[in-house]
Amino acid sequence: MDDILEVMETPYNEDRIVKLDYFSYQPFSVSALSNNDEIRICIQQQDVYTLPCDSYLLIDGELSGVPAGSDVQLVNNWLAHCFTEIRYLLNSVEIDRSRMPGIMSTIKGYVTFSPNDHTRFENAGWSVVTANTSMKFEVCIPLRLLLGFAEDHKKVIVNCRQDLILQRSGTDLNCIYSTNENLSSCKIILSKVIWKVPHVSVSDAMRLDMLKILETSTPLQIAFRSWDLYENPGLPNSKRQAWTVKTSSQTESPRFVIVAFQVDRKNKINKDSSRFDHCSLSSLKVYLNSESYPYDNLRMDFSNDKYAVPYHMYTQFQEVFYEKEMAYSMLTKTEFKTTAPLIVIDCSRQNEKLKNAPVDIRLEFESDENFPTNTTAYCLIVHDKMFEYNPMTNKLHKIL
Repeated sequence: MDDILEVMETPYNEDRIVKLDYFSYQPFSVSALSNNDEIRICIQQQDVYTLPCDSYLLIDGELSGVPAGSDVQLVNNWLAHCFTEIRYLLNSVEIDRSRMPGIMSTIKGYVTFSPNDHTRFENAGWSVVTANTSMKFEVCIPLRLLLGFAEDHKKVIVNCRQDLILQRSGTDLNCIYSTNENLSSCKIILSKVIWKVPHVSVSDAMRLDMLKILETSTPLQIAFRSWDLYENPGLPNSKRQAWTVKTSSQTESPRFVIVAFQVDRKNKINKDSSRFDHCSLSSLKVYLNSESYPYDNLRMDFSNDKYAVPYHMYTQFQEVFYEKEMAYSMLTKTEFKTTAPLIVIDCSRQNEKLKNAPVDIRLEFESDENFPTNTTAYCLIVHDKMFEYNPMTNKLHKIL
């Protein structure tokens, strides 16, 4: 209310940026886009200001091998399942990596998207598509959906060589769903992969300010939250499970841990790889050394629709992660159970003693029934990362 009395306040006009154009960067080999190929896209030019957070991948291709009259669909977030790994490098140093980007970005989308985002990112493959015998596609997927670096670091990159590396998957079965198990001939053929990156042109005054920063050799920081996915591909047929996920350094202690399960969905055309299973889960705890999260026992009974606490934890994620006063989660309570029963554990408030030693990340969970054969457990860990680079010397090192 006090702002109405600021009669002497000068209106602000953003005139430091005079132009923003998207430039296209193609792989070294435009023909090496098949299964198991490595697609490397490089930005060699270092005298420009690029904005990777607003960049996106433009991908053309087609779905082949679909017999006439077949019931075939492209699953939700099918495009990300075309790759097994995505890496972003600055000056040949790896900044961020997405393992199994299909599963990672699907979980990330379920917990971070609003209902409007579900519609908005239909152009990025975030929708179920009914295929026909000769289906062609063109999609644009923002890099921030695939890498935490692109989502959080909303600043230009100055005087650095940049590499984006996409590793094609060995099979496209995770992208496709059909009730007919014999349609293994279906295949996604990529004909074009282009990295569209904004180049920022600044005013003369701003250019002088940037040159002064460069001349002083002031290190520039890159801080973001990384999304690391870990997989336990075959849980034993028992009710109680213990999984030591990893031992992380004290600087990479997790802020959030998201746990998901899938029953025999990997590389199965008759199973939708974008969906997850609750596996009659009854309790789950995350241990960081001896500290447990959550403190109280997390009691669930999906068979009798008693999962209010897990759904509440799911809906609270956006408010804490994005510091929103009011968040709108993508999944309704019913959709949460049938589509993505994700267990979201907030570890952002930690005991100080965890910062003085390496952190063992361990999961202990229990089900009302034995876990089915070929059950895969996924653990998505969100943690802080920070790098520092010198635009003049091209030296880059990790701080966190």
